[in-house]
Amino acid sequence: MQNWMPLALLAALLACSCAVTSCAGSTDPAPKEPAAGSASSNAIDKSDLRARLTAEQYEVTQQNGTERPFRNAYWDNHAPGIYVDVVSGEALFSSLDKFDSGTGWPSFTRPLKPDAVVEKRDVTLGMTRVEARSRRADSHLGHVFDDGPEPTGMRYCMNSASLRFVPADQLAKEGYGEYAPLFGKQAASATTSTTSTTSTTSTTETAVLAGGCFWGMEDLLRKIPGVLETEVGYTGGALENPTYDDTHDSKSGHAEAVRVVFDPAKLAYADLLEHWFFRMHDPTTLNRQGNDRGTQYRSALFFADAEQKRIAEEVIRKVAASGKWKNPIVTTLEPAAKFWPAEDYHQDYLVNNPRGYTCHFLRD
Repeated sequence: MQNWMPLALLAALLACSCAVTSCAGSTDPAPKEPAAGSASSNAIDKSDLRARLTAEQYEVTQQNGTERPFRNAYWDNHAPGIYVDVVSGEALFSSLDKFDSGTGWPSFTRPLKPDAVVEKRDVTLGMTRVEARSRRADSHLGHVFDDGPEPTGMRYCMNSASLRFVPADQLAKEGYGEYAPLFGKQAASATTSTTSTTSTTSTTETAVLAGGCFWGMEDLLRKIPGVLETEVGYTGGALENPTYDDTHDSKSGHAEAVRVVFDPAKLAYADLLEHWFFRMHDPTTLNRQGNDRGTQYRSALFFADAEQKRIAEEVIRKVAASGKWKNPIVTTLEPAAKFWPAEDYHQDYLVNNPRGYTCHFLRD
């Protein structure tokens, strides 16, 4: 957890807090598209919420209330784990992105997944703010401010009553095993494996990279010394088992990505990023590479654990300070989620179609 104190604490308290009884949010229609989480993506049955939620949980999530600062469950929670929607169980935030904002509410620099939280304009209390709601259950969570620490500069000021904390050592048991690697825990879909032969033992590591159309990305990545295997697919979105058509026009929220299995004894993760990933695409164009536009073409690194996240942040700072790019780096860091392999005709596309489209090349 980071330590952070906004300059205007009193203003932050007023902006994040409403009366305990009620803080009505935006009247915009609730989102209809469910986001992927550990729970089913079926519609939420809210008929029993009064029975299974506490009075405060119901008031906050269903009536846009706000709990008291410094008198809630998670404002000072430093344990490793994730925070899920108390209504639906949808994974929302990670302790890796939690920091001490000094406001008395749990605060985060970003959601676990970009599409897990819906932001809406809120004009109550005589001010304009940005309300945060969970996408799947449409639970009121809190508000979002742009006075947070790096690397995002954002502060997601949440209500503990909207959240349930799942400790890192309980993630697999409670059905959130995909997030276990973030905390160095073993999961069913571990990204590091060890294979033995009669004479040698080799360890492989996996990176998931997104930088525009995955045809060109894969064609360059496969040729890097130390890369053992590549596969193109979709990740970071809200739809189970997406197809290419589902991801187009940013519909599902997935990024076109490449899963790269490599030998860390021959290729370090930091080198893969600095000397290859950030040279083969333009990390300064938001949701665009070449002629390809949309969030599916975003520049993103899907980190498997805290160490990959640390290295990625360090490399991004280094690349940004190098002066090689005139505009700011917009590459996002996102927790590794389910990777859905793309259709067969996308695999090794430029090997099978040497004259096929690509906008990727290695820059000096």
